[in-house]
Amino acid sequence: MAIPLPLTSYSPISTSSSSSISRTSFVSSTPRHRSFFSEQNLGRRVVISCSSSLSSNNGSTPESLNGSGLNGQSSFPGMPSFEGTSKKPPLKWRRVLLKVSGEALAGDEEQNIDPKVTMAIAREVAAVTRLGIEVAIVVGGGNIFRGSTWAGCSGLDRSSADYIGMLATVMNAIFLQATMESIGIPTRVQTAFRMSEVAEPYIRRRAIRHLEKGRVVIFAAGTGNPFFTTDTAAALRCAEINAEVVLKATNVDGVFDDDPKKNPNARLHESLTYQEVTSKDLSVMDMTAITLCQENNIPVVVFNLSEPGNIAKAIKGERVGTLIGGSWNSIVATT
Repeated sequence: MAIPLPLTSYSPISTSSSSSISRTSFVSSTPRHRSFFSEQNLGRRVVISCSSSLSSNNGSTPESLNGSGLNGQSSFPGMPSFEGTSKKPPLKWRRVLLKVSGEALAGDEEQNIDPKVTMAIAREVAAVTRLGIEVAIVVGGGNIFRGSTWAGCSGLDRSSADYIGMLATVMNAIFLQATMESIGIPTRVQTAFRMSEVAEPYIRRRAIRHLEKGRVVIFAAGTGNPFFTTDTAAALRCAEINAEVVLKATNVDGVFDDDPKKNPNARLHESLTYQEVTSKDLSVMDMTAITLCQENNIPVVVFNLSEPGNIAKAIKGERVGTLIGGSWNSIVATT
């Protein structure tokens, strides 16, 4: 079998020896260059002097000492330029879940959905997604139909009433999706039960992949089960997609020690623990949702949706409304 030879020419050199048999050695005629990163050179210190025709008379070069060259670009390939770069503000959370109640979507109008409210939500969500924050949304359906209110009317049982309420959340989700995509935000709607003609089915890994690609995911139809509120759905989806906080957008500024509509001297709580919410029976979220957040160390921020800029502030982790189960100076949830 023929053995392939390397593509290098060789010149025969005859050598003499004491033996009567002549031997022929082959020496490569191609010059061999030792690699700079050979074993002999690995322990050496090398100083490279670079000169440029752009240097001035005093010998200085236009590059700064940090490696930045002309037009703010790096003088060395593969090295980033640190000149002229601005540091992004630190973000408290990287992945959040925004809970929007159905009543908040109605606004002050007599219609079920106020387009100005949905557009305001879309614009503030768009502003924070450009910062790299991943946003998922759970919408309620109380502006169209609330199952707990209609249960028992005309023979309507609670389970059927809750299923109708789930369909109402799908309507809100599709409306909000259309608003967001109208200003260039890629948005996906996922429902707890299959409605493949209008939305994707909820698949946890697919939802996380959408978020990683910079898309906004709207979860509709609650948990897909009756007797559970959309607040519980928000806590459940937050735990499933590994979001760091539940942001509950309502029509009030936060959690008060009394009804602010009846008592003008009611005091706003800046922070509360889960135990304080349950022991004082504060109507923030239902007990199932609060317990689920407590067991999974998920903080909850309650804020006013109607105040411009509040959504962006809450998503960026700025002090707004009431923080439940955490501290404004820490991202770790506390009981």
